[in-house]
Amino acid sequence: MEPPYLRIAAEIAERIAAGELAPGDRVPSTRQIVEGYGVAMATATKALTELRLQGLVRAEPGVGTVVVAPSARRAETVPRRPAMQDQVVRAAIRIADAEGLAALSMRRLAGDLGVATMSLYRHVTDKEELLLLMMDRVFAGSPPPEPPPAGWRARLEALARLQWSLYQQHPWLAQAVSFTRPLLAPHAMAHTEWAMRTLHAAGLDPRRLLLAAVMVANYVRGTAIGLEDEAQAEQESGLSDADWMRAQEERFATLVAGGTFPMLARYAEDATFTLADLMEFGLQRLLDGLAPLMSGDVPDGQ
Repeated sequence: MEPPYLRIAAEIAERIAAGELAPGDRVPSTRQIVEGYGVAMATATKALTELRLQGLVRAEPGVGTVVVAPSARRAETVPRRPAMQDQVVRAAIRIADAEGLAALSMRRLAGDLGVATMSLYRHVTDKEELLLLMMDRVFAGSPPPEPPPAGWRARLEALARLQWSLYQQHPWLAQAVSFTRPLLAPHAMAHTEWAMRTLHAAGLDPRRLLLAAVMVANYVRGTAIGLEDEAQAEQESGLSDADWMRAQEERFATLVAGGTFPMLARYAEDATFTLADLMEFGLQRLLDGLAPLMSGDVPDGQ
């Protein structure tokens, strides 16, 4: 059973990881912990000591114990063990794959691994670093194709479809990826680098290389955002997308019967498509739009 001081420290660490306690904020004092958790002063002191040892907080003279900024954290524990970190990351991916990111917490992860919650902070600084490591592991398992297909268009198609397959395998991944506030995962960055090399070799204006590469990747990611919601909806309702659509047929017929939606009435009834269909159609249109910007094609061997 997890000792009370570790449980208290884990709860405070969860609040730090969630951003509820920001860098510079005071964490509960020993007296507040004693009153809030009904524990002895020694237990409260051990909880704050554990947080300090993990590098999450520091004592600020005249202020109290405050949260340390992630960039300044230095745990005073034993060095991280790569094998254990790998085990933690793998377990986190299993949880997120099965139940989504919302189900993933340090406490849940510790329970699955059969360890104390605070012990996880010896291997990952916080939940943001855990998410970064999860993303990097997923992308590491699917590097850009080598040797690459011939031609810039075939190459970007191959990369986009590879990324789409990753999002299908890991529906949470699209929620984690950001192109405006990116987590710097080296193996994900390798995808962008590969796309930029392809576009550069095809003669795209250098000022547009990064924008074009990210545009295609963000299109795939944006379409994939719906995958986790679809998986969650199917899990909760027990209905597949096709089953759900069939259940809407009567309502659809009622809505279009009055003639308000003649185009939908004419074409939508027999049209069926999936997110994968939408992804593929849009991808081709994006590449059509890029084509006039190219001055040539990728030379052989590049």
